[in-house]
Amino acid sequence: MNRDYEIIDQKAAYDGYFRITELTLRHALFAGGQTPTIVRECFERGHAVGVLPYDPWEDQVVLVEQFRVGALRAGFSPWVIETVAGIIEPGETPEDVAHRESQEEAGCRLGELVPISHYLVSPGGTSETVHLYCAAIDSRDLRVDGHGLADDAEDIRLHVLPADEAIALIETGGVEAAMPIIALQWLALNRERLQARWQDGPRAPYNGPA
Repeated sequence: MNRDYEIIDQKAAYDGYFRITELTLRHALFAGGQTPTIVRECFERGHAVGVLPYDPWEDQVVLVEQFRVGALRAGFSPWVIETVAGIIEPGETPEDVAHRESQEEAGCRLGELVPISHYLVSPGGTSETVHLYCAAIDSRDLRVDGHGLADDAEDIRLHVLPADEAIALIETGGVEAAMPIIALQWLALNRERLQARWQDGPRAPYNGPA
């Protein structure tokens, strides 16, 4: 028995598009001793990657908007403004996902990726983590509508915003999901550093017409 916790049993409570694992366990108490045997369910969604595309030459941010059933169930508008994001598939690195999803969801090619954080989404009920990045992009001539994979019924719209306007969305409630709030707060603290790092170099790969 591990001195901190003991997993007595675990089994699949649900196994479909997502998975729910039921764990029977006990763990150490801060005051000493052990809890009684307890049962907890864990939502196994996979692990995600998020990207905040930032153009330091134009000082613009790219956010995406799409329909989200979780927001609908929570009583929010189901059209949610987010960062580019996707789930890590077998054999992929987080960086692979960042590049793939940026092409699929925003039609943009990334320059350098700068890590923001690797965090737990909601550790009380899910094992999901997020690798979050900021990436250099060229925001000129990005197409606004028609992004996403048709096979997944995705319908994604871009918001190409001045950085100050994007950051202000935190205060106005224009962004309500954790990932873009974390990313935009990080940008507010690190924008000058990114500009100094990127502006004197070549632009990120161009996405517009040749």
